[in-house]
This record gives sequence, structure tokens and C-alpha cells, in this order.
Amino acid sequence: MEQHSYGKGSSSPNAQKKLKLLSRPHLRCMFKPEIFTTLKNYNRAQFSKDVMAGLIVGIVALPLAIAFAIASGVSPEKGLYTAVIAGFIISAMGGSRVQIGGPTGAFIVIVYGIVQVHGVNGLIIATFMAGVMLIMMGFARLGAIIKFIPHPLIIGFTSGIALIIFSSQMKDLLGLKMGTVPADFIDKWKSYFENIQTVNIYAVLIAGVTVLIILLWPKVTHKLPGSLIAILVTTIAMQWLHLPVETIGSKFGNIPSQFPLPAIPHIDFATIKSLIQPAFTIALLGGIESLLSAVVSDGMIGGRHKSNMELVAQGTANIFSAIFGGIPATGAIARTATNVKNGGRTPVAGIVHAITLLLIMLFVGKWASLIPMATLAGILIVVAYNMSEWESFRSVLKGPRSDVAVMVTTFFLTVIVDLTVALEIGMILAVFLFMRKMIQFSDVSMFKNVLEDDGEQIENEAVGDFAIPKAVEVFEITGPLFFGAAYKFKDAMKFIETPPKILIIRMRKVPIIDATGIKTIEEVFIEAKHQGTKIILSEVHSEQVMKELKVARLLFSIGKANVTQTFTEALDRSKKILLDAKS
Repeated sequence: MEQHSYGKGSSSPNAQKKLKLLSRPHLRCMFKPEIFTTLKNYNRAQFSKDVMAGLIVGIVALPLAIAFAIASGVSPEKGLYTAVIAGFIISAMGGSRVQIGGPTGAFIVIVYGIVQVHGVNGLIIATFMAGVMLIMMGFARLGAIIKFIPHPLIIGFTSGIALIIFSSQMKDLLGLKMGTVPADFIDKWKSYFENIQTVNIYAVLIAGVTVLIILLWPKVTHKLPGSLIAILVTTIAMQWLHLPVETIGSKFGNIPSQFPLPAIPHIDFATIKSLIQPAFTIALLGGIESLLSAVVSDGMIGGRHKSNMELVAQGTANIFSAIFGGIPATGAIARTATNVKNGGRTPVAGIVHAITLLLIMLFVGKWASLIPMATLAGILIVVAYNMSEWESFRSVLKGPRSDVAVMVTTFFLTVIVDLTVALEIGMILAVFLFMRKMIQFSDVSMFKNVLEDDGEQIENEAVGDFAIPKAVEVFEITGPLFFGAAYKFKDAMKFIETPPKILIIRMRKVPIIDATGIKTIEEVFIEAKHQGTKIILSEVHSEQVMKELKVARLLFSIGKANVTQTFTEALDRSKKILLDAKS
């Protein structure tokens, strides 16, 4: 039986050598950056398309990198450092052909919270730690597992982040004259209403014009991003009309025109202990966002990304982003889609996008200080709307109550409490609700005295046309026999009034079993042995169940002859035991 399950000769030296030879190329392929694959048949025509796509995406990324940095509570140049360094590494090392990496709106909430509590230095260390975690996730081959994060949970925290981004921009959008904006959602809105009399109508107009341009510009052309046009129009209008509106320069000073020197952050045990939770949140969020973006881009180009290589690239990008004073980075779905739509098909486009941003920062970056804060607020309002996924939110609300519970809980915890707490509670709730469904799916049925003393058979749907002797009782387990459902089997055993001579346990519909399920069967076997009842396990078809029974030595205890492949064999075995007992 064991040889058949694992393959004959699998333990021989020749078989092991073959397995090693097969696995090594597989591993090399799994952790081979996609750029090496795409450059094999590279040509000039595709290079031209990649360069054009990279230039366009670089221009698109410029205002977003600045806006995301400011919204995260750090200076604007840190967003540019991240877009250049992380964007280059994610494309050069990644497992996706068209992934564009950099700072994203998803990180605003967690980054802002870390900066408020631990400062910018704490953020750099948390980003570095998150990078290490992502690399470990990649080499542990957790890429496929992260992709199975429940959809309602993703919609919940994404919509929550969108609402927080929208809320965080009210000060700049309305031009309010107030102090530091509170981090708490409710306190934030209370503070806005307390200072509503300080609204700057010019800031409102600039933000409104920005939103209109972004929404209407695609009707003119898709070659240039609406956000860039909005920045040019509003910045020129503000300077020409001398409007009294706060700018990046008046709030943060001039954006540096040089790149910072690398510096490895000092990390000690106390720092690790205080930042382990936010660092893990950054890693988990970065992994989810990057793999979602890769899956979306696969659908657009008909490709298939390497999820584990992508995690390693994301981790490396975050480590180097931290070394150069940047913020967390991940795959950006909107910029990746822009890359694909403009002809980008290889990582070269992402590399060009990073180089484009570097050149803009070095030679044109000083002019970015003239951009009105209200313009960036307008850009982020549009980003928040696109992130909200209100259609998906509404769709989940119409679905099963368990999905609604996970989504709504995650949404409100993200907004009211904290993103870290929301992810933790959301995952735990999703797991418990899934277990509840599995418990409902699991069932134990009992059938006894199916054959009366006079031999007349009583019809029973579960046992079909089988004639079951009076001294034999049959239990059938349906569904996974795990810790959440094992109690049903224990409860069913209590209904046995008089111990039967034979107890057949049908397991044809048991796909998996865990330690609690094994323990339950052991307890039933021991109790039956004390009562003089023979146990027969019938139709153990699942390889996993059979393996666990072998490991626990239950098959040895019950006896090979009492483990049958079919129910007919189980009945024949029970009749033989009864005949032997009479003789």
C-alpha cells in the first residue's frame, strides 16, 4: 500500500538522484528574474515600445510619488527616492514581465501611523525589516498562499484605506488653517468642523479643477496623464494669478536635486520588538498588493508571473528603499496597467520608468516645490475613489452573510482602529467563519437494526440495498473530520444504548483528518475494545486520511483485515466475525 502511494523505488539512490536533478532546474526557474527570460528574443521594435511605455509611466508616477509621500507624513523627496530605487529593483529582479513598483496609496495609512509613533527613523527600520520578511516569504514559497487571502477582507481594508486617504486630504483640499491633523479618524473630522470657518476658496477651486482635468483628460488623449496636465495647469494659474494657496515649497521647502547617500539603519532587539508588528503589516500588505497587481497584469498580457520571485524582488526593493531613506514600496496596479496599455511587455519598461523619474528629480525636481498642495489633494481624492472599489463593496454586501461580516468588520476596524488590527481580526474572523461552514458541512449519520429478526430488510437511503445484521451498527462520517467537527462524532457515539458486537465506520466522504480527528477515532477504538466491540473502518479512500491513520498506528491497532476498501467487504468481514464468535 505504501509503495503504491509514494511510488515504487522512491527511496532508491537512483530515484533520489533523479528527483534532485528534476528539482534543481525547477528551483532555478522559480527564482529566476523575468528579465532574463524576456531578453532572450528581444528586438528593437519591442525596445522602442518599452522605452515609450516607461517614459509615460515615469511621468504618471511623478505626481503620485510626491503625493503619496506627503500623505504618508514624510517629505516629498522620499516618495521620489522610493519610486526610483524600488521601481528599478522590482522591474530588474521581479517575477512579472510588466510590474511597475513604487509607493502606493495602500501604504499611506500604515506609514502615517508609524511616523506618528516611531518617527521617520522608525519607518525606515520597519521598511527594512519588512523587506527581510518578504524575502523570507519568497524563499519559503509562500507566494501562492498569500494569493488566497479572502476577497471580502481585501475589499474591506482597501475601501477603508480609500476612506482614510479621502479624509486625510480635507485640510489641503479646503485650505484649512489649522495645526497638525489628528491621526484618529473621528478626531480628524471633529478638527475639520472646528476649523471649517478658515476655508480657502482658492484651494477648493484648484482642487476642483484638478479633479475635473483628471476625469475629463482621457477623452482628449491617453498619451499624457491627466494628473500631470492638472499639475501644469493649476501651478501656472496659481503663479500667474498670485493665488494665496499653500505649495510644496512653502510647507516642505525645496525638493533636493541630488540623490542621498546610502545608510544602513541601526537595529537592535528593542527596536525589532517595538516594530515587528507594523513591519509585518507592511510585508503582508506589500505582498498582497504586488501579487494582486501581477495577477491583473497576467490577465492583460496573457502571461504568468513567478510569485515567489516577485516576493523576493519586493523584499529587496524595500530593503534598498530603506537604505536610501525611502518609504515602503510594492506593485502598483494602476501604473502597471498604464505600462501594459502603452505597449510595455518586458521589465525594460519598468527600468526606463525608474530612470525617467531619476532624471526628472535631478534636473526638474526644484520646480516641483511650486505645486499647490490643493492640487495634490485633488489627485489623491481621485486615487481614493479608484481604490474604494465601491462596486465590489456593494456586490459583497449582496453575498453570503459570512463574507459581509468579514468585509464590514475589516472596513470599520481599518477606519476606526488600525490597519494592523483590521488585518489580524479580519483574517481570524474569516478563518472562524470558514471553519463554521466546514462544521456545517460535516455530518455523522447512524444506522442500526436495518435487518429485523425475521430477515425483512428496512429501506434506508444511506445504505442502499445492503442488509445489515442486528448485531452490527453503522456510522457514516461526511466531510472533514477536524477539531471543529470531531465533537459531532463523539456526540453520535453517545446514542449507542447497548454496545454492538460490530461497529462499522464508513469514511468514504472524509477528505481530510487532523490530530483531533485521529484522537477521536482512537478514543472510540479504546472504548469499543473495553466493551468487546470490534471496529471496522470502511472505504478510507483519501490518501491523506490513510496516511494519518498509518502514522498514528491506528491501522495496526484495528488490524488490516478490519480496514476495507468497500462497504460490501465491511459487511462480509462483520458476518465472518459474528460466525467466528458463535462457533
